[in-house]
Order: sequence, then C-alpha cells, then structure tokens
Amino acid sequence: QGVLVPGLGTFAVVPEQINSTEEVYVVRRPVFQLDMDMSCLQELVFPTVMIPGDIVIMPLDYWWLSQTNSLPPDLVRGCVEETILLYSFQLRDRQHPAFAFENIGILSCQDNVLCMQFHCSCIAGLESQDTWVALLLT
Repeated sequence: QGVLVPGLGTFAVVPEQINSTEEVYVVRRPVFQLDMDMSCLQELVFPTVMIPGDIVIMPLDYWWLSQTNSLPPDLVRGCVEETILLYSFQLRDRQHPAFAFENIGILSCQDNVLCMQFHCSCIAGLESQDTWVALLLT
C-alpha cells in the first residue's frame, strides 16, 4: 500500500524479486515517487521511481495524524500543506534543506540530486525475513 502526500509525492512499499545463484528473494522495500511542481525543481535531478499499478495508494490520513498528536485534523492538514509549500519555495530559491520524516527517512538534495534516503530501521521494520537483502537494494 502507499500514501500520497499532496504536493510532495507518494510513499509506498513494493515487493521486489532478486535472483541469486542459490535462491530467489522477494523483499518488501520502501520507495518514494516525487510529485512536486516542476518549477520548484529547476536544475535538480531526481531518480525516477515508478510505483506498480497494483499498489493501493491512499491519501494522507489527517484524522489519524491528529490522533497521534492531539491536534485538530484541520490544523494538521494546514501544517502539512504549509510545510510542503515552504519546502518547495526553498527548493525554488536554490536552498537545499533536508526534509526529515520521523521513523521513515530524509528527503535531501546533494550535488543537485534530490533523493529519499530511508532509515535502516524503516527498511528493517518492513522486511523481517531478508532484511540485509532489502537494505542492500534500498
């Protein structure tokens, strides 16, 4: 399943099959598909990530987020929207701040390459059986 963060992109968990000489591994790994206004991304390169069509994509659940921090859903929605808008303005102004997602990873820009780096703990939490293979792939 995946989660769409409007104005930023989609986080999803995708299965990937890896063939080795000894066995076949199927691991679940996180991916991020960027979906920002292209005018924000002038001169920036970002990896093209395609989320398979059979992955269910859900909108960001502001009500659930509000339950985790005791803030009203409308306030949470406003904070998320304003944060993404600020981030896009910073990218447009050629500032390259890192955008941290707690327990997930960091969206950062290094040498004009914008990419999502997932925390090892996030990857390990998704794939308990073949953790090392998933870590190497991601």
